[in-house]
Amino acid sequence: MINKYASIFVLMQLASVQAFAQMNSATPVTKPAAAQVAESQAETEWISYRSAYRLMIQFEKYGKPKNLIQSHFQVSAKNGNPLPDNLQLHLVSKNMRLNLPLDAVGRASFPLLKSAYDENAELVLSQTSGQVNFQSRISIIARADGIYEVAELRLACEQALTYLKNMGDAKTAAKSCVGVRFSYLKNAAQAGIKLRNIDMSVHALAWQENSAFPDENNKSYKTVTLRFADAPEKGQLLAQQPPVAIAPVFE
Repeated sequence: MINKYASIFVLMQLASVQAFAQMNSATPVTKPAAAQVAESQAETEWISYRSAYRLMIQFEKYGKPKNLIQSHFQVSAKNGNPLPDNLQLHLVSKNMRLNLPLDAVGRASFPLLKSAYDENAELVLSQTSGQVNFQSRISIIARADGIYEVAELRLACEQALTYLKNMGDAKTAAKSCVGVRFSYLKNAAQAGIKLRNIDMSVHALAWQENSAFPDENNKSYKTVTLRFADAPEKGQLLAQQPPVAIAPVFE
């Protein structure tokens, strides 16, 4: 498939690289029907592995502190709708086909494979899902014990912001860290999130339906946003259940 459509692929790759450089994301294109990998032969969406690799390798090479944050490859719908439950992301080349599982917010762990790069591999969705964004997604690492120091959450937010600014993300240029957002699936059992103050008093934080990440339109999650201005520096946030994502909030 890749050799047969090499000329088309090169043109699409150049377009993807330009988009990544400008927006830290890329817009998918639709392949001709004969070039599809889905068994149903329905239209699929894809992006060059090389383009994605050049974006995702930046986090690995980044030399400043990043111990509290993580990088994923994310698929999200442009119209803000949830992704199909059975949507799958595949890494496809002449000699390999790997499934890259998507989590509840459309993120996948990105494999840095020289063989996939050398073979001009493609990242292909298992079915059409409307127009989507392929992008890197920086988030805060969740703690297994559910206990988060407010000072550490602030530091994690700063690490995320510093990284994005270093990568030239124009959306963060004049912004600062104001908080963090914990997200859960709407159908998940009520997961209590509380703030413990210095005097050990505890109060629950308010829930709202919102997107998992502030720059998205998919308001299909139960979220709690902790604003640093409303929390004591030496306080603690207590999460009863692990969130599907913890996002830094910039304003």
